[in-house]
Amino acid sequence: MVISLTQLRAILVLLVGLVAIGATVVESSFDYGAALDKTLLFFEAQRSGKLPSTHRVNWRSDSGLRDGYAQGVNLVGGYYDAGDHVKFGLPMAFSVTMLSWAAVDFQEDFIKLNQMGHILEAIKWGTDYFIKCHPQPNVLWGQVGDGSSDHYCWERAEDMTTSRTAYKLDAEHPGSDLAGETAAALAAASLAFKPYDSAYSNLLLVHAKQIFSFANSFRGLFTDSIDNAKQFYTTSGYYDELLWGATWLHRATNEEYYLKYVVDNCASFGGTGWAVKEFSWDNKYAGVQILLTKVHQRQYTSTLQQYQAKADYFTCACMQKNDGYNVQRTPGGLLYLREWNNMQYSASASFLLTVYSDYLSKAKKTVNCPEGQVQPQEVLNFAKSQADYILGKNPKSMSYLVGYGQNYPIHVHHRGASIASISILHSAVECVEGFETWYKRTEANPNVLHGALVGGPNANDEFTDDRSVYEQTEPTLSGTAPLVGVFSRLHTLSANSGGSYGHESPKPSSPYHKPQYAPASHPKPAVPVQFFHSITNTWTVGTEKYYRHKVVIKNVSQKPIEGLKLQFEGLTGSLWGLNPTQAKNTYELPEWLKTLQPNSECTFVYIQGGAQAKISVESYN
Repeated sequence: MVISLTQLRAILVLLVGLVAIGATVVESSFDYGAALDKTLLFFEAQRSGKLPSTHRVNWRSDSGLRDGYAQGVNLVGGYYDAGDHVKFGLPMAFSVTMLSWAAVDFQEDFIKLNQMGHILEAIKWGTDYFIKCHPQPNVLWGQVGDGSSDHYCWERAEDMTTSRTAYKLDAEHPGSDLAGETAAALAAASLAFKPYDSAYSNLLLVHAKQIFSFANSFRGLFTDSIDNAKQFYTTSGYYDELLWGATWLHRATNEEYYLKYVVDNCASFGGTGWAVKEFSWDNKYAGVQILLTKVHQRQYTSTLQQYQAKADYFTCACMQKNDGYNVQRTPGGLLYLREWNNMQYSASASFLLTVYSDYLSKAKKTVNCPEGQVQPQEVLNFAKSQADYILGKNPKSMSYLVGYGQNYPIHVHHRGASIASISILHSAVECVEGFETWYKRTEANPNVLHGALVGGPNANDEFTDDRSVYEQTEPTLSGTAPLVGVFSRLHTLSANSGGSYGHESPKPSSPYHKPQYAPASHPKPAVPVQFFHSITNTWTVGTEKYYRHKVVIKNVSQKPIEGLKLQFEGLTGSLWGLNPTQAKNTYELPEWLKTLQPNSECTFVYIQGGAQAKISVESYN
């Protein structure tokens, strides 16, 4: 039989397609293994609480050691959200879900990279905290710290003087979005720990089930219960988180109840109705839809196919093959969804497409887009293009992953990174002093925040490396977390293809150690009172900026305090709420409050320009 040139070309195209479906490889000049190691370092830099001896970020130290104590609960630990020191539950839980998903799906990649110990420790730092946040079946503490007062101050976590108020959800104050995401994080983490620590895995699953039941039984938006979070993390709804939590619980337990929940609520909750172009801490629909493509249950085939159709919609929209209904891209090729911290959306899309290309490849399937069929290799290549843009393949030739490459942002909007380490500058950096001395500096940050993904460039690929341009220079947990899985997968596939960095040896990982379930220690204060400082107002007179300082004195001991005298240093303005003594710069409690009872408070205010005053206890009875 004679084969024509046209027929030969058709056969070659078919063979190439079959190869693309059967195996995926990437070629790159980027060192994805080094990038991965740096992203895991970022999570160590964001740790709150008592740091372990194995901590690798030497400019950080212990902080937030009394979080939750004012409300009678131990909420020490967890992660600071971004360049601030608030522990927001929703984005933290989403980040832990992303880390856990990566550890589960790309387990072999992490093992080959000797990074399984580090990623499990990163997950556990979050899940240990979530367990503390869930002391009762229908109670979930969702936030520590006041976003407003925190943003008035520029100080290291180790020096925090701002409010550490904790906020909780319960039956009367629900939050299905936050609780649903926390359930998903714990369920996904239970899968990650299952091969290494079955007892801990089971414990996570117990909490995940209870929290999901709480989220489903008492429905509502968490910002209606925690008003303080509203201006920072307002969500678009909670139905996606309920589907998300149920999907992860089905994967972790294989119990039909959770799959039936996802199927029965597919239309009313928008799972098969919403076709989305975003995957983020707020919107989980695309994650649900892609995760469910792994499920094969004959009695639910029709509904599962509807979910997959929406997964394909997301994929086609990212790849510009959706008949005009595509995700916007910058001229340099970066997915662009938001002016504020946009790169978190391209990072999460990159992760989701990396996962989906893997699912498609193993199932030997393709994506049928309105503008043509897409092979798994093409999906992976597009995911890689977003990662490569982040690492430096962009019009600025800049790495937006801090610490990677030779050209990366050096004025990152991050309190700890921008102020000299407490191991070098031992004296406290006060609230206003931090703004005046460190925030406004033109010099580079003294500490490199390795692995932080900054907000990134604007719609025209333009970037301003300036702390005050926080839309572009502030990193977040939810931005960096998806990259951990992307870099692990790309490193392995690059190694398989013999890429330039394919055989680099990543830094060794410490082995994962099973947790010792010892009761948490409660540090004793050096003095019986604590000061909670906040700035409640600012104004400018001429060229001088003035601040209204509010200070709460709290008796944190178990005994009444009498004769409390406070010494002030650097007080230049007027003070109300305390009585001056005959000693210079020394004040005492007002006449009507000679005794400060246990857990009671006294508030005073003062107004002055420049740095805040330093307050210490001179004496008490």
